[in-house]
Amino acid sequence: MGGRAVVKVHEGRLDPNAPLVLSTHELGRRPGTMRTLRRTVPAPADLGIAVIGVPEGSDLELDLRLEAVMEGVLVSGTVRGRAVGECVRCLTEVSQDVEVEVQELFAYPGKTPAEVGEDDDEVREIAPGELIDLEPTVRDAIVLELPFQPECDGPCQQDYEIGVSERTLGEAEDTEEPADPRWAALQGLLEQQPGQTPSDTREKS
Repeated sequence: MGGRAVVKVHEGRLDPNAPLVLSTHELGRRPGTMRTLRRTVPAPADLGIAVIGVPEGSDLELDLRLEAVMEGVLVSGTVRGRAVGECVRCLTEVSQDVEVEVQELFAYPGKTPAEVGEDDDEVREIAPGELIDLEPTVRDAIVLELPFQPECDGPCQQDYEIGVSERTLGEAEDTEEPADPRWAALQGLLEQQPGQTPSDTREKS
């Protein structure tokens, strides 16, 4: 009996003109064959989270290597873009450069997870026409890189830091513990006059 069945990520044919759809035809299923790809493509929709993301249509820079291996095609490299969102405190616009590392194995059709060394039941598969869709891989990598609470570098950041410092200082003053009564005797010895003995202290009291 074979291994677990491959769960296909994509059904039907891919659009070869889609920005993040790549052709593997040149590799010819010859292990060790490799080609590099450098291009700038428009970002797809919803590339991010609710508070920050890469705007649809903005530039995504791809710097990739496609390598044929026994199990399929290994894609690795970097993706760069610029994310835009809102500061969670003052709602002003914030932006930041995003650069993520991607690595994904796209299996030849019919390969099982065990055959491609995957522990789960999902394997990304090369689609008809020897095409691969890199969008889910790019999306996962960028979403993990984005801050869930983006913050600006403006005045609200300074106000926030000052507020935290004042609050921390106030809490420290409010929670100062009273002196341990067990140390009272020792404190009395430390406060006695030079040359004075403990018995002199008792007599005065």
